[in-house]
Amino acid sequence: MTRLRADFLLLVTALIWGTAFVAQKVGNGVIGPYMFIAGRFVLSALLVAPFAVKEARAAAPLRRRDVALALGIGVTLFAGAAGQQVGLTMTTVTNAGFITALYIAFVPFVSRLIARTRVRPLVLVAVVVSLTGAWLLTDNGVTALSAGDFMVAGSALLFALHIVLVSVFQKAAHRPLFLSFVQYAVVSLIAGAVGFAAEPVTWASARAALPTIAYAGILSGGVGYTLQIVAQRYTPATEAALIMSLESVFAAVAAAILLGERLTLLAALGCGLIMLGVVLVEIVPILPRRAGERDDDLPPIGTVPLD
Repeated sequence: MTRLRADFLLLVTALIWGTAFVAQKVGNGVIGPYMFIAGRFVLSALLVAPFAVKEARAAAPLRRRDVALALGIGVTLFAGAAGQQVGLTMTTVTNAGFITALYIAFVPFVSRLIARTRVRPLVLVAVVVSLTGAWLLTDNGVTALSAGDFMVAGSALLFALHIVLVSVFQKAAHRPLFLSFVQYAVVSLIAGAVGFAAEPVTWASARAALPTIAYAGILSGGVGYTLQIVAQRYTPATEAALIMSLESVFAAVAAAILLGERLTLLAALGCGLIMLGVVLVEIVPILPRRAGERDDDLPPIGTVPLD
């Protein structure tokens, strides 16, 4: 696959994820957030399972540490999805979409911890700009941030970890469909257990939520996350995060069209600052470096230092 095609797949992923915010918000109105997560990821797992089996027949056996990493990625995805879904019960689609975009600022730091890469000064500037944008997004500053906004911000950090771990897995074992199936299965099992224990479940609510669960499960999960995993073999983690963070723009557009949400001028400025932070991070890989200096990003798959 060419780099251009991989970037296009990531753009499609961003479009799917952005519009899925509306489905998630609507779904929260008829069923508990954990049962919504369980339902969507069960569908995703069922969709990917036949392809994962076919991939397994043609691929080399996996090592135990690869399987353990895949399970860990699934747990990370559950934690991020849960924070975002529960957060959406307390904030708007527009806020959630743009705050989620903060993962672009988190990725280089997570990459630093995992791959021992260097965080360059411009990235620090990008983080400050993005956080300022998230603050302005509420119109009244941090005192007006809802608990939902904070939960979505926490999920953005977990999504950054997920992006980096996916890149590491793809370097260690190129089994994208296996990883897709395992992470979906892990998320659905954990969410289902929590949902049955803590949320009321009725057939009526399940039927009412089915259209939104189907959209999120088949497109956002089965298609979107699989495209992400496939494309990240060819696009470095920070650059992949930049493209996928455009989901915030698609979320705002979808919320305006379908839910009637609107941004005030100050909140729009906040959104603009978040996107500026995204662009600043993307500039980093093309800046000149001193001899021997490493990028602040995970290198393209195939050169990630794992030892």
